[in-house]
Amino acid sequence: MGNLFCCVQVDQSTVAIREQFGKFDEVLEPGCHCLPWFLGKQLAGHLSLRVQQLDVRCETKTKDNVFVTVVASIQYRALAERANDAFYKLSNTRGQIQAYVFDVIRASVPKLLLDDTFEQKNDIAKAVEDELEKAMSHYGYEIVQTLIVDIEPDEHVKRAMNEINAAARMRLAATEKAEAEKILQIKRAEGEAESKYLSGLGIARQRQAIVDGLRDSVIGFSENVPGTSAKDVMDMVLVTQYFDTMKEIGAASKSSAIFIPHGPGAVRDVASQIREGLLQANNAH
Repeated sequence: MGNLFCCVQVDQSTVAIREQFGKFDEVLEPGCHCLPWFLGKQLAGHLSLRVQQLDVRCETKTKDNVFVTVVASIQYRALAERANDAFYKLSNTRGQIQAYVFDVIRASVPKLLLDDTFEQKNDIAKAVEDELEKAMSHYGYEIVQTLIVDIEPDEHVKRAMNEINAAARMRLAATEKAEAEKILQIKRAEGEAESKYLSGLGIARQRQAIVDGLRDSVIGFSENVPGTSAKDVMDMVLVTQYFDTMKEIGAASKSSAIFIPHGPGAVRDVASQIREGLLQANNAH
């Protein structure tokens, strides 16, 4: 009906290409336009000005001979002021963009190692965008943005990279565990050394206290009982302690049997041995 009355509607974000007798005449903006077909004027087609996206998958090889698939996302749009170039100069816009993407990626990635390819994907995207911008501007298109959205190595290479990473982490964990065990053993040894040192101090002080107590007892007994020598008092104290020890051993319910000399003559020998041991301990301190 619109064509019957020589009127045509152009939607928003779209332009129409008008021809007269098969030759480009004018770019029609969004709105209602008169199209006198009897004068040879007709619509050649419409051109969208919206941003479009093209995802390109390109397989190539890195410098260390690893095959990877690079996925690039190209966002582009036609320029309204150059709509006639965008409409007439390119018959397959997406195919043209894809060809340029293949060319740049296959020229850039083979210069990089696999690890460098992941690290420098922004540089690859910038190279693709610059090349596309330079080439597509002649055809009335603007490159809005170029992204390298994914780099996919071969499945076997990906598995090998994961195994290398796992091995490195396990090695680091083993090193940390060994270091922790080393510190634990050092601290345990330091604790045992400190414990033995303090135990030795306690035994030495205990023996010193025993010697001091016996000395005080001997001096006090000698002063209160005239005619007794220090040796006599010492023998009596040792014999008393000897019998107290025998009594404690016999009174214990789960004591082990200890066989020692128990005759009257043996008591003197025991007293002599104890006295000599205490005197040696006293001299050592």
